[in-house]
Formats: sequence, structure tokens, C-alpha cells
Amino acid sequence: MSGNEFRFFLSCDINLPVKFRVDRLEGTLPSIKSPNSVNDRSGISSTTEERRPELYVECALYIDGAPFGLPMRTRLESMGPMYCWNEPITLSTKYRDLTAHSQLALTVWDVSCGKDERLVGGTTILLFNSKMQLKTGKQKLRLWPGKEADGSLPTSTPGKVPKNERGELERLEKLINKYEREQIQRVDWLDRLTFKALEKIKEQENFRNGNSYLYLVVDFGRLEHRVVFQDSGANFLLPAPITSTNELVIVWDPEVGKINPSEHKQLKLARSLTRGIIDRDLKPSNAERKSIQRILKYPPTRTLSGDEKQLLWKFRFSLMSEKRALTKFLRSVEWSDVQEAKQALELMGRWEMIDVCDALELLSPVFESEEVRAYAVCILERADDDELQCYLLQLVQALRFERSDKSRLSQFLVQRSSHNIELASFLRWYVSVEFHDPVHAKRFYSTHEILEESMMKLTPGVDGEDGYKLWQSLVRQTELTAQLCSIMRDVGNVRGNTQKKIEKLRQLLSGLLSELTYFEEPIRSPLAPNILITGIVPSESSIFKSALHPLRLTFRTASGGTCKMIFKKGDDIRQDQLVVQMVSLMDRLLKLENLDLHLTPYNVLATGQDEGLLEFIPSRSLAQKFHPDEHGPFGITATCLETFIKSCAGYSVITYILGIGDRHLDNLLLRDDGRLFHVDFGYILGRDPKPFPPPMKLCKEMVEAMGGAESQYYTRFKSYCCEAYNILRKSSNLILNLFHLMAGSNIPDIASDPEKGILKLQEKFRLDLDDEACVHFFQDLINESVSALFPQMVETIHRWAQYWR
Repeated sequence: MSGNEFRFFLSCDINLPVKFRVDRLEGTLPSIKSPNSVNDRSGISSTTEERRPELYVECALYIDGAPFGLPMRTRLESMGPMYCWNEPITLSTKYRDLTAHSQLALTVWDVSCGKDERLVGGTTILLFNSKMQLKTGKQKLRLWPGKEADGSLPTSTPGKVPKNERGELERLEKLINKYEREQIQRVDWLDRLTFKALEKIKEQENFRNGNSYLYLVVDFGRLEHRVVFQDSGANFLLPAPITSTNELVIVWDPEVGKINPSEHKQLKLARSLTRGIIDRDLKPSNAERKSIQRILKYPPTRTLSGDEKQLLWKFRFSLMSEKRALTKFLRSVEWSDVQEAKQALELMGRWEMIDVCDALELLSPVFESEEVRAYAVCILERADDDELQCYLLQLVQALRFERSDKSRLSQFLVQRSSHNIELASFLRWYVSVEFHDPVHAKRFYSTHEILEESMMKLTPGVDGEDGYKLWQSLVRQTELTAQLCSIMRDVGNVRGNTQKKIEKLRQLLSGLLSELTYFEEPIRSPLAPNILITGIVPSESSIFKSALHPLRLTFRTASGGTCKMIFKKGDDIRQDQLVVQMVSLMDRLLKLENLDLHLTPYNVLATGQDEGLLEFIPSRSLAQKFHPDEHGPFGITATCLETFIKSCAGYSVITYILGIGDRHLDNLLLRDDGRLFHVDFGYILGRDPKPFPPPMKLCKEMVEAMGGAESQYYTRFKSYCCEAYNILRKSSNLILNLFHLMAGSNIPDIASDPEKGILKLQEKFRLDLDDEACVHFFQDLINESVSALFPQMVETIHRWAQYWR
């Protein structure tokens, strides 16, 4: 859309009820004293006690100065001083019925006085602004104390502050409203500084004015485009004047996006339920069978056309023995038709049992039916705990798409986690990290509460631990991360080089925070809950040389050993957590096909929006030589070289599929046994900070370590790559379904454009090719990428070599 283009809806075309949200009351209510007759010794005195106000908001619509429809009320709210309703209100009036002078009258009442309601104040706001555009976003309205909201024209209780009284605070409120409507560009670091400054200005203004005013905040939400007022009878589309120039004239088409009535009628006739008896005996012809097989091979991201939906519905009875067909059939159902939906659910219960992979698709936002989602959960119950843990992160994200806070999926996750401490620990962390979600926080809180209640009821097991002790062992994980955050703040305040910060860290662990050296009770490791950690070893703990100064901590374990973790604060590692989970899943899929590529899916756990733990894997630079052997190839042992080649192949395929960017020698590491692995996944799904990234992330050092592009070891590397690529292509639906469930998450590279990201991922699988064609495709990819690393290159490919500099 060009910069001077203005897209909008007409109010007369919107056949939806008027909706808004009563958010909160700002300001300080005058204290209310209630007489409470208590006789003293003289029998004549009485005392007063302060009452807590119980408030509700009455919302009434006025059209052209007259009341229209019945007024609506919010629930009672008594949790002050900032009374927060955050309650959606839906009026019976529709947007198309509004006039240019429609007003919303809001009156706040206090019912704590007993039978008599006390009037707190009222305010009124016009729904359309001076430009005849529907108001959107949050509106801060001044409350007129002791006055009921006046809906007449002009009103005596205007919510907007008069121009002659507007000051700096009102100007800033207007700018904040523009920012929330995304009319002001967002710059994270600058926004944080600005909002801190705004809070200070608000405090100063409130102190200056004595905080004498009350304000009611109402949120009108936002539609895809602006809404412009238009009477339903007006002729909006005037004929365009004839011009002599060859200008392109843009004409607004009111039919765009609407259902074609003739097509819809034909579809209804074709699906007439009276045909059900005939359809039972229908068998597809050869041509129709080929079409159906083609449809069944579609990836889960593909939208079915009207003809394809009709074909699946027509032969639904003959497809019931084909388990792959269920998800496609359910996509072809017209769920708004009660009878059709009922028949579809009956067939679903008799269909051939589907795989867990397809059940994940049924939990995506595409399927809203509670019965379909409950059926998907029934299928998931067949998965063992190890498999369930592979999908747990996505299943928690799928809670966003449920219709209630205590859904069947939520209850299933809690029930399985209650009997497996590892699942319980990860479920608790995955849920608690989402507590800051502005839309679904309540849902994640609810799941957390159900998990706590369920675990508290557990009876002592073989090891003697009852539910309370198990839950406390998980709570102590949060206490530990809070202490680590405190340590990072103290260490970060130390001026000087990294060595001075390390000394401060060890000093803290040995002195003020010596309780961390030996815990009072063992704590379950957040990264591996089956391991009990008993304390931190100060002498073996250190700090990395980087801007955020992550801690490298060595923990003692109850079994007498040690385990090393990295704690990061100030960086969102939820994206790293997702990528490493995918590496772990792909490693599992490859091993199921007897292909072990020696991958290193180290543990990663986000413990907050900007903090988390990572497993520390001892490693070294890619340039260092190790495991020397005079008789081995290139002076190293044959086993070590084979391990290196396999791990290179595995990560080359995975980084290509996931579109991982920003690869350089600092985030390619080698383990002592020759295994290569990748770290730091700040860019995925094709994003890369450098221009002209090569199709595959192969660096010169990797190829040289195999003996160059002409060696037998490099040929073996290509063979492993092609084999792994074809194995993972077989599970493309599973991987696509898992990413689709992440569509509502706050992971940066997915949240920016979920649909585009999933389509990029789908493209990488080349589902249009067979296995043999894919081998040639992938070999060409490797050759193309490697040729960019050596002198014989054309100018275009030379750009890729710059990527590694």
C-alpha cells in the first residue's frame, strides 16, 4: 500500500454490534466514612469506620441526544486504588445504525453504602471524531464528580478536557494513544527511555494538581482499517470524471471478500443432507481418486479450494478407512451449518484412528470446534512421555487457541505432568514465561493453578516424596533464578575488565550469598529435573566476555558429580529454545531411521522474557586441531573425522530447513570427540543481518577439514546430507504443524509474520519433488554454496564469500 493511500470501511456496511472495553479508573477516590454507632462509657459517642468502595460502570448509548437501547453494566470492582474492570461490553446496537452524533455515556456508581447507590461521576464521549472517523484505541475520559453522564447535545459532562485546560499531560496522552495505534514508529530502546520519562512527568503533574481529577479509561479497540461515517442511504460511489491522461483509477469494490451467493447456493444443494444415503455407496472414478490422492499429499498449510472441499465431502464415506484423509475432510466441513457439523462429528468418531502428527494439526487455530480439539487430545493420550515432551512447548502455545481457560488440552497436560516430574517442571516453566502475555495471561495462570492443585494432592511415592515436597522442589527453581538475577546485577555494576567481575562473582558466592554454595535442600535442575543439584562451586564459576556478561556456573549434584550451566539475563532466549527443541526432534527422527549424525541438542530453558539457562558444553574453536594421529587421515583419528563429517552434514541440513542466519566462526563450536554444533539462533526462517547469505551455511574451515571439495570424505558428507534431507522431508507435516502451533507466540521471527514464516519453512522441504529429484537438488545446493568459498568463483557467488568475513 502506497504512502498516500487511505483504506477504510464505511460505517453503514458494518453489520456488527458496537463493542468496547471498560478498562480502569485512574485517580484517588475521596474516602467514605460510614457511621457505626458504638456507645462509650457515657453512652453518647459514636465512631466512624472507613468503607471500601464497590464500583460499577453503567454504559448507555445516545443517538442525536436521545437514549438508544438498554444500558449495560460492568461487574462490581472493589480492588482499589486503581479500579480495573478490563471488561468487554457489547451493545445491542450495530455500527451501521450509528449517526454522526452518537455518544457513549458512562456513569460510575458506588454500591458500598447499602441500599442507596452513591453517584461517583459521569462522562460522555462522541463515537466519531471531527473527521467523521470512528474513534479507536484507549480514550482517557475526565469524570465529572457527582454528575450523572449527560447524553444530550451539547453534553454537560464532556470526557475530553477543554482546550483551555489542556497541559503537557494531555498532550502526552494523545501521543501514547497514537503509539498504541501504531501511528508512531516503535524503537524498543528509545521507547523504554521515553516511558520512564513519561512516568516521572505524570507524577510531577499529579503532585502539582493534587491528583484532584478522576479519569475513566475506555478502549474502543481497532479494526483492520479506519471506519468512516456514512449514512446507509447515501450514494457514495460517484462516477469518476473522464480524464484525457492514462492515469490508473482505483475503484473501491464493495463485493471484495464476500461470498458468491450463486456458488454458495450450489454448494448447499450439492451437500444437501438428503444425499447422505446416496453418498454412502459412491466410489471415486480413477480421475477423482488421483485428485483425492493429490489433495491428501498437500501440506497442512495449504488452503483447500471450493472444488477440492466438495470432492472430499462427496466421497467422505469411502475415505473413512484412510486415516490421512480426516484432517483434510474436517477442513472441508461448513462448520456454520449445524446439521453438516453434526454429521461430520459422527463420521470423525468412526474414522480410522489418525497419527499423533495429524492430531497436532487439529489443535491449530484453523479448527475451532471443541469436539474436534477434544478428539485431538484423545489421540495425544496414546503418546508416551518422551514423545509428549518433544511437543510440550507447542502444546502449551496451543492453549491460546482453546475456547476456555480450563480446556480438555489443559487438563490433559496437567494430568500427564502430575505423574512425571520432568514434564511437570517444563510445563510449569513454559506456562509461567507466558504470564506477561497481554491477551492470554489469565489462561496460563489458570493452567499453572490447576497444575499446582493437582500436584499437591499426590500421595507419597516410592522415594517418599509427597505432592507438596515435589511442588516445593519446583518452586525453589524460581527462587534460584531470582538469586542469579540479583548476582548479575551486582556483577554488572562492577567497573573494570572481565577478571574483576569474575572475582566479584566468586566473592559473592563465598561471602554474602554463601547459602548458594550449599543449598538447604537439593533443588531439581531446571534444565534436567531428574538431576538434583546441591550447590554452586565458586572456584569453578566464571563470566563470559560479552556485553551481557552471562554467568558460567558449576553446580554440585546429589550423586557426587557436577553439571555446568550458563545463566543469561537481558536476552530473550525463547527463540533459541525453539530451535534447539527442533534440533532434538530432528535428531530423534533421524535415529528412528538408523541415521545417527552425532548432533548436540544441548538443553535450553527460558525462565523469563529476557532470561534463561543453557547447558554448558565444553568446546573449542573450529580452527584448532585435536585428536592427532600420524597414521589417520589429515593427522587426526578416523573416528574423530567421521564424527565431524556426520555432525557437519546434520547441522547443514537443519540450518538450511530452519533458515538459520548469522552464522560465523564464533557460533560454530567443536566438542572434544569431533562433533560440530551451532549456538546462538538470533535469526531464523530466512532472516539474516548480512546481505546475500548463501543457501547453505558451510564455511571454508568445514570443507578444508574434510580434505577439500574433491576428497572422498567430502563426497561422504554430501551423501549424509541427502539422506538426512529425505528422511526429514517424510516428517515435514509434523514440523510444519509444530511451527503452526507457535503462530501466536511472542518469538520475534515468528510473531513478525507467522504465515510468511511457515510458508518459507514449507518451501525448504521441496514437497513438489520426489526423493531422487531431491538428492540432485540438494547436491546442487551444496555445490553452489561451496563454490562460493574458493577462488574459482564468478562475481555473483563472490558476494556469498563476503558473508563469512
